Amino acid sequence: MRRVNGTTLILAALVATLGALAFPIWSYADRSGTGQANLDAGTVSTQWGPLSATDRDFLVKVRLAGLWEIPAGQQAMERAPTQAIRDAGDHLVIGHTDLDQRVRSVSARLGVELPNQPSAQQQGWLREMSAASGEDYERKFANLLRDSHGKVFALIAQVRHTTRNSLVRELATDANQTVLDHITMLEGTGDVDFDGIANEAAGAATASPSGPPPPDGQLPPAPSPARPTGSPDATSRPSAQPTDGPGRTINTDRPAPDY
Repeated sequence: MRRVNGTTLILAALVATLGALAFPIWSYADRSGTGQANLDAGTVSTQWGPLSATDRDFLVKVRLAGLWEIPAGQQAMERAPTQAIRDAGDHLVIGHTDLDQRVRSVSARLGVELPNQPSAQQQGWLREMSAASGEDYERKFANLLRDSHGKVFALIAQVRHTTRNSLVRELATDANQTVLDHITMLEGTGDVDFDGIANEAAGAATASPSGPPPPDGQLPPAPSPARPTGSPDATSRPSAQPTDGPGRTINTDRPAPDY
């Protein structure tokens, strides 16, 4: 009897172990909430292609950006002590007024409801800037806006890469140009805290960095130029051209949205 009970216990332990190993595989392969399940559940069909939940979130974020960055830019134009901050504010007003036209046009055709007020966090940023003055105002303006632009830049890249909707893809292309222009202007103020941005991003990162080892004080071998073979008849020019001043000129000259 003791031998039978011992064998039974061993078999039961083996079954429990196999079940514990199989459960994570089953639960993550079939449960809702995984990437493919989320994509399928949140996507609707339109005449311009599938519209995902990420696409709709992007439309809302473009709208929200304009709702707080237009007044932020206007405030900078009216009260900033330096020309660089006023110029950055000018670009914010013009760029987001244009993008707001575009996102309202796209959202109307896709049937996506948009907010009419900035988020609570964005309203807090506006209050924070309104309460500041002088150099403190410059630093808050440059860093709050540069940080928010950098974060939405990642979303734009994701949407531009993955969307299957032609209207959303076109808007992501337009937003990419505008946000890069604003990032360049904000960095041109000389007030952006790059250490702070890097440390904040590092605090949220989960993956280990990869790449070549750190420099050891010795010059590495010079890499060979990457060039085409033969003599192709190429006539295009690099999209980003160097300028005499800091940063680069970003081309934001786009056709007006089609209503």
